[in-house]
Amino acid sequence: MRALTVRPGRPGSLGVEEVADPEPAAGELLVRGVALGVCGTDREIASGEYGRAVPGHDRLVLGHESLGRVAEAPPGSGFAVGDLVAGVVRRPDPEPCGACAHGEFDMCRNGRYRERGIRELDGYGAELWRLETGYAVRIDAGLNLAGVLMEPASVVAKAWEQIERVGARAWFEPRSVLVTGAGPIGLLAALLGRQRGLDVHVLDLVTDGPKPDLVRALGATYHSGAADDVFAAVRPDVVVEATGAARLVFDAIRGTAAYGIVCLTGVSTAGRSLTVDAGTVNRDIVLENDVVVGSVNANLRHFRQAADALARADRDWLHRLLTRCEPLERATRAFERSADDIKTVIMLEGGAH
Repeated sequence: MRALTVRPGRPGSLGVEEVADPEPAAGELLVRGVALGVCGTDREIASGEYGRAVPGHDRLVLGHESLGRVAEAPPGSGFAVGDLVAGVVRRPDPEPCGACAHGEFDMCRNGRYRERGIRELDGYGAELWRLETGYAVRIDAGLNLAGVLMEPASVVAKAWEQIERVGARAWFEPRSVLVTGAGPIGLLAALLGRQRGLDVHVLDLVTDGPKPDLVRALGATYHSGAADDVFAAVRPDVVVEATGAARLVFDAIRGTAAYGIVCLTGVSTAGRSLTVDAGTVNRDIVLENDVVVGSVNANLRHFRQAADALARADRDWLHRLLTRCEPLERATRAFERSADDIKTVIMLEGGAH
């Protein structure tokens, strides 16, 4: 079968090659790959900045944003041939910490977890893959190709869960949320905010292309002005920060209403310095009972929450997030950035639209 592989740590090693079909294993699904989403983590692995191959191997099958169709299912598994499924990315470490032992492996404390397509486990960027039934999530068949948004939606579902858990420390009835960044994570965060009945605002730099229209189609408000002005006008109860831009992170911390919650989902670039009035930031957080929480990755519960959220969403809107599709034989082109890209998808089989 064909698979998208890379030699971690070696820039320029990304390519499509023939690899052996996956070995059968008890209690696992055999899944025929339909599509694969590409994100910044994949680009970092392809550029040699990150990633670990399976121990004893030099190449890693790339891909963690999965969409597949069940080809074989064990009796009594709850899955049937033809089901659309996505695979959870992370696996707990062999000697689990307390969080991993309780199924919260997205919050691993010792760092010995493994991740499909990222770290010590082959990914979903192949024509066939095996998947443990306990890490498989069924996708509404009506989503079709939009089911490839499951993994980023799971990250957003976890972020909203964290926000609501923090808010539950006291009375919590947020009215407004400001999402910074209109990439896939930001747009899906806006979607889940609208599903919660909130007044949603999205801040991004672009003034044209598909992003402003996608925000407005949700019934949300799009902003492209200065961050300080937007925060002052909105005074959001919740901020979901999805850019990782260091200055915007501190704007978010300073810009919430009292008892505000800032959830950081973007990863900042290291090595960039900026001047911050740390005393004022500390004063605002303490005197207004604000909270800043980081959120990354997702466990099985969050994937199921994401499946429910996507199933309730407008299908046409979701498909508009998929701005470019490349066939597997031209998969490396999916790693080239285009100005209007939101989510780039690699097609592992034909006819999935």
